[in-house]
Amino acid sequence: MSKTKDRIRESNLRYKQSLGQNFIYDEDLLASLVADAGISREDDVLEIGPGAGSLTKHLCGAAHHVLSLELDERLIPLLNAFMAGQDNFSLVQGDVMAVDLEEITGELRKPFAVVANIPYYITTPLITRLLTSGLPISRMALMVQKEVAEKILSSPGEEGWGPLAVRCQYLCEPYLAQIVPASCFTPVPKVDSAFIVLPRRQEPAVRVKDEKAFFQIVTAAFALRRKTMTNGLSASLHLSREEALELMRRAGLDEKIRGEKLNLEQLAALADVWAEVQEEKQEN
Repeated sequence: MSKTKDRIRESNLRYKQSLGQNFIYDEDLLASLVADAGISREDDVLEIGPGAGSLTKHLCGAAHHVLSLELDERLIPLLNAFMAGQDNFSLVQGDVMAVDLEEITGELRKPFAVVANIPYYITTPLITRLLTSGLPISRMALMVQKEVAEKILSSPGEEGWGPLAVRCQYLCEPYLAQIVPASCFTPVPKVDSAFIVLPRRQEPAVRVKDEKAFFQIVTAAFALRRKTMTNGLSASLHLSREEALELMRRAGLDEKIRGEKLNLEQLAALADVWAEVQEEKQEN
């Protein structure tokens, strides 16, 4: 039994299924995750969901400074005791979906990295929040459900290609670091996990005239799966069929193509036309 698992057992702390608590105790695996994340002494790190501190310890051994954000109040004394004497560690208790991330990361050097072993039920909302927060994040290294990783890494036309994949690939260059079997966690979850790394791009993957218009088009592309993009535009943007067809024609796209078949360049072309149409309306 690992020392960390001993601490959990001795504290009589019960894992909270409602918080998606699944901890890793394998020291070699934890060290490999920090290496995969590319953390060095040049990095300050926001760690989301430190749990019992197993990964936190390894992060502190590699990083310049680690700020851990933990939701479960019961773990705070355990973490403080375990990390006592680590002068490059700080801890905040709170909900990552509710706290002011800009405020709590004020002490970190910019840009900073994000490392997280997060509950699966908030994976998509959390990734979206981090990517749209405006925070100076250099990269994210995330433990996610294997199925979610497959979605993020998917290509146009594949089942997983959707708004999450588009947003991640538009802003980052995600890649799979390793698959982590369910047996590596305590308690053992029902599915395998994947550790993915998302380095932030210096510039988005495609240039668009209006980013808001781009994501409106992305929403429309997947609003009616198995339907044509023309139908998606009509439904999402409240356009007549003729107006939607005109957008498709001006973007040089086949009116019968499905939204989930469009790649980033095609989505960007359609978004630029949509932005132009809105500008024309304002001028008239």
